[in-house]
Amino acid sequence: MKKLLTGILAAVLILALTACGGGSQPAGSTSPAAPAAGSSAAAGSTPADSAAPVVLIQLGHGNNPGSPIDLGVNKWSEILAEKSGGTMKMEIFPSEQLGSTPQLMDQMVAGDSVIVLADGAYYYDRGAKDMGILFGPYLFETWDQCWTLIESDWYKEQVDMMASKDGLQILTSNWIYGERHTLTTFPVNSVADLKGKKIRVPNNTIQIKGFEVLGATPTPMNLGDVYTSLQQGTIDGLENPVPVLENGKFQEVAKYLILDGHVRNFTTWICGTKFFSTLTPEQQQWLIDSGNEAGIYNNQLQNETLEDSLELMKQQGVTVVEPSEEVMAEFRAAGAAFYELPEFKSEWTEGLYDRIQEIINS
Repeated sequence: MKKLLTGILAAVLILALTACGGGSQPAGSTSPAAPAAGSSAAAGSTPADSAAPVVLIQLGHGNNPGSPIDLGVNKWSEILAEKSGGTMKMEIFPSEQLGSTPQLMDQMVAGDSVIVLADGAYYYDRGAKDMGILFGPYLFETWDQCWTLIESDWYKEQVDMMASKDGLQILTSNWIYGERHTLTTFPVNSVADLKGKKIRVPNNTIQIKGFEVLGATPTPMNLGDVYTSLQQGTIDGLENPVPVLENGKFQEVAKYLILDGHVRNFTTWICGTKFFSTLTPEQQQWLIDSGNEAGIYNNQLQNETLEDSLELMKQQGVTVVEPSEEVMAEFRAAGAAFYELPEFKSEWTEGLYDRIQEIINS
């Protein structure tokens, strides 16, 4: 009898322990079973449904909100978020809110996750001397010549060199910024009318020299300071594509526009190689592909906006001069002196101008 009671008490104790959770998993539980030895979960990998860390990128540019470039980079942000499944996020800062292009280039070389719009003129000042020629006056006659160049071996060599030597990674190059024209507070009907006039240019050597050969007095200045400077007579004009000029409302204080087209400006977006190298190959490709897709969107906007912007400027009292071929020949002849300047010829690869002409005219 004693043995029977002992057995019953032992059975009751086992049942009590099981009811308190000390036994097997209850039916219907959603808790995961222990992983098998050697499985990825056992090795400490992140569960498939956990949130991946978000890569946050800040993109800065000098154009106003709502301009074609600004709309283009906002599209880039959307496409990147879609391609990455929301794991890459791009914040847009227009109107130089993050700082000037040279300032942001310094930050990205130091490793910050920043993207900025830049061109050959800025690359020249950072040490990529041959890239400076891309912003020379009257280098390109058509946009197709620009696209031919960026697909060339020469251009790929320059991109690789900038990444390895200068710490700058070009992400996308197929963006139209626009054909650059000159808006002034005085009439300009020929290149001679620019002589001695103070024309605002971005603060880089190439664009300063580009307007010097046209006879003007180039005045480096941030775009955000231009409107007031025109009002006060500190400068006599500025140059930029028509949509940029119109979007900035500069026609309110400068009433003469000559369509001299001194630079056919395709532009590029860059980040630092330090930041770029922290991305996985897949993330790098997402960033590049989404940038190229947004570039096509931007180019469509630029084409649609150009005529509308020009018409709006005319309606606001701007006198628009479309130079004759004779006058344009004078502009091109003045611009040709740029490619013979000793400071450039001593730094550029020998025969650079001829090589570029051979590529774009092939």
